[in-house]
Amino acid sequence: MCLNYFIQKRLVSLGEYLKRMGRKNRNVNKFAQRKRERKEQASNPNEKPEGDTRRPYEDIVRENATFEEYYKKQKVCPEDQWEEFMKSIKSNLPTAFRITGSKSEADALLNIVKSEYFSEILNMKLNMEGKEDEEEIKPINLPWYPGGLAWQLRLSRMDIRRSEPLYRLHNFLVAETAAGGVSRQEAVSMIPPVVLQVEPHHKVLDMCAAPGSKTAQLIEFLHAEEDKTPTGFVMANDVDNSRCYMLVHQAKRLNSSCIVITNHDSAVMPSLVITDEQNPESTKPLKFDRILCDVPCSGDGTLRKNPDIWLKWSTGNGNNLHGVQYRILRRGCELLAVGGRLVYSTCSFNPIENEAVVHRLLQEFGDSVHLVDVANMLPGLKYQKGMTHWRPASKDMVFYDKFEDVPENWRTVVRPQMFPPKPEDAEKYHLDKCIRILPHHQDTGGFFVAVFEKTAPLPWEKESKPKPQNETENEKKEPPKKRRRMGGYREDPFVFFSGDTEDVFPSIKEFYDLDDSFDSTCLLTRCHVGKKKNIYLVSPIVKDVVQKNESNIKIINTGVKTFVRCDNKNMTCPFRLSQEGLHSISPYLGTKRRVNILKEDLVLVLQNDNPSNPPDLSLFSEHTQNLVKDFASGSCVLQHPGSPRLVLVGWRGVRSLRAYTASSDTVHLLRLLGADYSKYDINKFKKETEEDNEKSIAEMASQSTNENDLNDVDNSEDQNIENENNT
Repeated sequence: MCLNYFIQKRLVSLGEYLKRMGRKNRNVNKFAQRKRERKEQASNPNEKPEGDTRRPYEDIVRENATFEEYYKKQKVCPEDQWEEFMKSIKSNLPTAFRITGSKSEADALLNIVKSEYFSEILNMKLNMEGKEDEEEIKPINLPWYPGGLAWQLRLSRMDIRRSEPLYRLHNFLVAETAAGGVSRQEAVSMIPPVVLQVEPHHKVLDMCAAPGSKTAQLIEFLHAEEDKTPTGFVMANDVDNSRCYMLVHQAKRLNSSCIVITNHDSAVMPSLVITDEQNPESTKPLKFDRILCDVPCSGDGTLRKNPDIWLKWSTGNGNNLHGVQYRILRRGCELLAVGGRLVYSTCSFNPIENEAVVHRLLQEFGDSVHLVDVANMLPGLKYQKGMTHWRPASKDMVFYDKFEDVPENWRTVVRPQMFPPKPEDAEKYHLDKCIRILPHHQDTGGFFVAVFEKTAPLPWEKESKPKPQNETENEKKEPPKKRRRMGGYREDPFVFFSGDTEDVFPSIKEFYDLDDSFDSTCLLTRCHVGKKKNIYLVSPIVKDVVQKNESNIKIINTGVKTFVRCDNKNMTCPFRLSQEGLHSISPYLGTKRRVNILKEDLVLVLQNDNPSNPPDLSLFSEHTQNLVKDFASGSCVLQHPGSPRLVLVGWRGVRSLRAYTASSDTVHLLRLLGADYSKYDINKFKKETEEDNEKSIAEMASQSTNENDLNDVDNSEDQNIENENNT
């Protein structure tokens, strides 16, 4: 009896253990988990656990004697500017943003920003945090950014968030960021993609891409030619699996079919292949035309927005990162095509992380690469030229002029490659072509940029011959290499359509009147078996890259969602269009499902955005009623041919017509049309509307990166459609 009880108890304990282990090891979406934790914490606020050393930014003393001593001795700043430099770096960072999107939409939004928002604050004076007197707020256009689309305000994010006179500006920035019309990004962080000079035909690699603001810029430059799909693509890579999903979030806002997100250690990025255009039966090595190498760094250039760095800064940070930075830069040059351009950048002042890395590479690569002068690419930008002399230091703040002076116990920390070129050799490396931006130059963060051009194959690179795609046998295999184990969970497969005979494609092609030139093999799903729920679209070059390299590198995400399953008994086609992929698929859609809608009707559709109560057809103009009277129920395209030209997904119900857009997109479109969107523009400082404001802004700002969450949204929308069609 006792024995049976003991065995039973042990079995229960084992079962509990296995259940816990199952919970621990299952695939968990980190973004959804954090969202749940925030909600739980808001409803059950707890005190910080003992031993928690985190401190609010307001309480951090912005001083570090070692930091000041180190950079004074390195002479990163002229002595007569030192006080101004330190005063600037101890103040809060101003807000900067840029207008994004297609040229016509960006121009229209820029005019709205200037006329509606900047006109309100041009002559306004506010008490800004950390300053005693009121100061004028004057928006500053960044002269070096193309198209005049980038702006800086003499306000920190906190100033904007806490000031009632600026609530409309705050609402605008939140809503347009969610819709993809605006990107909030530190001013100096915008520089590397600008000097990279990306064009629509370029193959671009972002080696350390997360969190993705620079990646977003690269995609914008790639899509510079409006209404044309680029022949190039952007590969955004990051070593941190969880940070890769931040890239997915950024990419979703831009709706591009020309991006691939990968998860790999960029210092040992594998060699990739693509189809050889000259011989389609063979492959050739994939070499990139443009590479952004924004490497991990000590980050002391971001002290203005990350004051906690004051508490943990030490000379060892830069010394420890030097080797990693060099290996990433070296691998980038190997993946760069001859004639291609690579930008190396850090948000650090430290010459050990900057000029020392650049000098080390130039020393090893000889005449294969050289530095490019960027002065003409950045008109109006103030900066310091790259340094030609610096002194490495150990953690105990002892500086050395040559490696022979370094004691034995510090030689693993201070290495010979960290030292500057000899004075007689300094001129041949042209390190003065690098640029270092200091905070006091134009009220920004700190940044370092060096631009390389590859003029010849590297000394160890050999001319590779095209390799037949089916050549697997009789090939001398290399000994297996030890592969680094990557984190994260297993990704769903990328299953491309076999062609026009794919089971669901004929109904899609007929219903949407797809042009015969559309390549259906560029459509993909993320499952081998079962119903196809979401169908994604990629460009032909991205399809080739994914198919040739899926087994060689971990691909996290690619493509833009274009069709979504909508199991509605009144539909002849089981898929509706998705707003995300509409611009990519639109050139191939026929006239059968298009409606050239008048401006007043489009405003009516957008303002009545309750899916359970869509506007009745009788409310529309006779023009629109005549256009849709013979339309079958289901998904359609609503297009406004005026300026700016707008295209959005609509739904033709039995007796109604509605838009199929997210709240943030709805506000964006109403703003561009000059229509009333006041129900979203709520003053959160008024107590009676506080709850409504939080709900409205949260709706616009929330952008789920979890595919399951997106599917849940689609299912609820589809239920609303079915309810409408059944009435």
